[in-house]
Amino acid sequence: MTRRDVVVVVYDGIAVLDVAGPLEVFDGARHAVEDAYRVRLASVGGRDVVASSGVRLGVALDVAEVPEDPDTVVVAGGWGYAGGVAEPGLVAGIARLAARARRVTSVCTGAFLLAEAGLLDGRAATTHWAACADLARDYPRVRVDPDAIFVRDGPVVTAAGVSAGLDLALALVEEDHGAELARLIAKWLVLFLQRPGGQSQFSIWSQTRVPGDEALCRLLGDIAADPAADLSVPAIAERLSISPRHVTRVFAREVGMSPARYVERIRVEAARTLLENGADGVDTIARRCGFGTAETMRRAFLRERGVSPSAYRDRFTSAAR
Repeated sequence: MTRRDVVVVVYDGIAVLDVAGPLEVFDGARHAVEDAYRVRLASVGGRDVVASSGVRLGVALDVAEVPEDPDTVVVAGGWGYAGGVAEPGLVAGIARLAARARRVTSVCTGAFLLAEAGLLDGRAATTHWAACADLARDYPRVRVDPDAIFVRDGPVVTAAGVSAGLDLALALVEEDHGAELARLIAKWLVLFLQRPGGQSQFSIWSQTRVPGDEALCRLLGDIAADPAADLSVPAIAERLSISPRHVTRVFAREVGMSPARYVERIRVEAARTLLENGADGVDTIARRCGFGTAETMRRAFLRERGVSPSAYRDRFTSAAR
């Protein structure tokens, strides 16, 4: 089997986890399959770098003088990404490596360095949620997806913040060596098997703003606690003692979406948890979460997650099983 060389590009101010996460995944693959990967760090001049946390990382390669063509390039992100973007030697080195590599990836704000090198022009990409607007503003030729965990566009793959680097690396291992090895590494790292790239960076709870209305706050808690209840607009109106038409206006103002969309997303969240950690069949989960039928749940999952419930469960086999 041919060993795959992975070059991780680093610079002062990177986030340690943006480097360590993918490193641990590739190292796990190396322990499971002899000589699966060789991973080395590269920086300008081959200098050691200091992460934003103060941790010093030893570097083996000069980004301008990597001797072998790399299979995969990973550009780390972190608080210091702006300094990296402003360093011409680093950006030029990334561009040269990308021209020689089979695939190029970034974690978190490492996407800014790929964009500065012109590698994201005309491509879809993502980065940490807090930096997506800046990426879209600074690089208008990039089609920024602000919600995905990772985005693949041809040979270029960009991942969202920190933990998404693990998902990205597991996806690369699965691409190279199959799902079983990726599942084994996920178990070793006590992780769920990697999340599909299109999955949202957030749950519905972290996306929804806190309503100012106390009765609505209580209702949202009740919806989460019992998603299988009657949550039609007339039922919600009765519980809030307002008209059905006003329910729609209140949800739009306070929650930022329609009542039906909010309920569907809560039900998908509930079903997601049962699919990840339970043994019930899809029909049973659909009833428990208020969908009524498996087909209704399937359509909701495709809208919210981009995959069917069955495909979601296959991807999210718990490490405890």
